[in-house]
Amino acid sequence: MPNWGGGNKCGACGRTVYHAEEVQCDGRSFHRCCFLCMVCRKNLDSTTVAIHDAEVYCKSCYGKKYGPKGYGYGQGAGTLNMDRGERLGIKPESTPSPHRPTTNPNTSKFAQKFGGAEKCSRCGDSVYAAEKVIGAGKPWHKNCFRCAKCGKSLESTTLTEKEGEIYCKGCYAKNFGPKGFGYG
Repeated sequence: MPNWGGGNKCGACGRTVYHAEEVQCDGRSFHRCCFLCMVCRKNLDSTTVAIHDAEVYCKSCYGKKYGPKGYGYGQGAGTLNMDRGERLGIKPESTPSPHRPTTNPNTSKFAQKFGGAEKCSRCGDSVYAAEKVIGAGKPWHKNCFRCAKCGKSLESTTLTEKEGEIYCKGCYAKNFGPKGFGYG
């Protein structure tokens, strides 16, 4: 028997969805007003939706709930955000420290292959490919790739290294350059 005047059932509220108000996603229909993130309730569209099982999220909430865990995640790679997803039931393992010693115990090819991601030389957290910068032969987060003295962002051409730490050329010259008459 044909479905006269009816439509599909909304994936959020379960009521009938008519064609004029229908949004389709992942083989399901939604009312435009019901096509919302399950956490923050923002309106979604094809460019902002992220699907997990039968649940729909905005990309930000999806990243906080199902993406890599740790400081700086949840709004896209390289974005620092103090909200680590506690309201989603994500428990932070520890409060990030502003600076840890630059020891990287995970530099062997064996450890990289079988022990997870490489560790950042500045903060010690895992460094994934999308956020990795290599400097002084070691991996760094893009946001950690800064002068140890003044905090200035570095590039491979502006970097100097001493005893495992990286510096801008100005700070390196002031702190480790030649001393005496006619110098800095």
